[in-house]
Amino acid sequence: MAKKNKISKLSGNNSIRQGRDFVLKKAQEDGVKFIRLWFCDTLGLLKSFAITIDELAEAMDKGKFFDGSAIESFARNEESDMRALPDPTTFQVLPWRPKENAVARMFADIVDNNGVPFDGDPRQCLKRNLKKASDLGYTFYVGPEIEFFYFQNSESTKPLDQGGYFDLTSLDAGSDLRRETVLTLEEMGIGVESSHHEAAPSQHEIDLRYTDALTMADNAITYRLVVKEIAMKNGVYATFMPKPLKGENGSGMHVHQSLFKGDVNLFYDKNGQNHLSKLGRQYIAGLLKYAPEMTIVTNQWVNSYKRLIPGYEAPVYVCWGKRNRSALVRLPAHKRGYESGVRAELRMPDAACNPYLAFSVMLAAGLEGIRQGLELPEPMEQSPFELSEADRKKRGIRMLPQSLGEAITIAQGSKFLKDALGEHIFNSLIENKKIEWNKYCAEVSSFELEKYLPVL
Repeated sequence: MAKKNKISKLSGNNSIRQGRDFVLKKAQEDGVKFIRLWFCDTLGLLKSFAITIDELAEAMDKGKFFDGSAIESFARNEESDMRALPDPTTFQVLPWRPKENAVARMFADIVDNNGVPFDGDPRQCLKRNLKKASDLGYTFYVGPEIEFFYFQNSESTKPLDQGGYFDLTSLDAGSDLRRETVLTLEEMGIGVESSHHEAAPSQHEIDLRYTDALTMADNAITYRLVVKEIAMKNGVYATFMPKPLKGENGSGMHVHQSLFKGDVNLFYDKNGQNHLSKLGRQYIAGLLKYAPEMTIVTNQWVNSYKRLIPGYEAPVYVCWGKRNRSALVRLPAHKRGYESGVRAELRMPDAACNPYLAFSVMLAAGLEGIRQGLELPEPMEQSPFELSEADRKKRGIRMLPQSLGEAITIAQGSKFLKDALGEHIFNSLIENKKIEWNKYCAEVSSFELEKYLPVL
């Protein structure tokens, strides 16, 4: 069992004061000298700056100023003064740093000079969407399966092993790396369900124990750093690049998700087909309806679309099923009498997305499905790849975007996406992705040189 963070999610002035006092006492007990304030840019890349223990009390009261114009998609020069306000519930000592003059981290919410939450902060975006769910009485739980690769260094894709799915042999050179990573995550209070070798050579997966979406987004960011830190410590390189190896499966982030009211799983209905409630069916229908529009968030890189191609485990077509692993949304099996286990698994996100924004658009899509009372089509238990194009069209099965350029075109006209992300993040993301796509289109690849130069 993972160690629990001793600070619960707090609200109200008295609770905030209690959290502040606990952090100050805990930092003193652990011999913390430096605190790194963590936050993400629009793309989900971790940003940080350090303060000393002497500055911590003031930082929790007033925040710490920084130049927002230096952060991707945050602000223009004339709006650059921002404050990072540490969240006391996220205080954790970093186990891989020296014990003497220890280093801790705290996630920070970004506010403007007047203390107003900044619209371009991905963590604030998720909070806004979670409040919409909370106002309806819902708590959004998620459990991601995050895949990655180990390579010998960052300059090549030479694997450490030739192992396959669930292999436990000398081929799995990453076993000890995974073990050390899991122990480090648990030392930081992050629960782990399981870990194993994945299908591709030197590919691995660690599944985090499900929790509320804000905590999980923080955990996912921490997880990615821990994986890389442990790899670097052992002289190898870890990457969450969606598709680093040609001809092999890419790295996904399958997200299991459900809505609760108190301790009650609202996706469960003992009399429902597959024990799935009407609300759960509407939620999944929302995921299916808006999947093409939110792909730019869940699969935001040019390389992401090398993973979303036929012939591999990643989904290409918009459909759902119970056992069908080629479906976009899967309804995993759950133990009889284990009502909380009924959930939807969204399989298109990759491991390099921004989890704050990804969880935001998933929740927003599901809530729209409920609000609109969307009907869920019949499950697709046959692989959609086996159907003809005419049959897929007859069944209303659409394709996900097949390139970043296509995803941009779809996203630009999406009112749903703009509402879910907020105008600032929506516009910043589209602008950034257009630049990336245009640069990619201007490149002359080795494929083109090898194929055309000798014959044209």
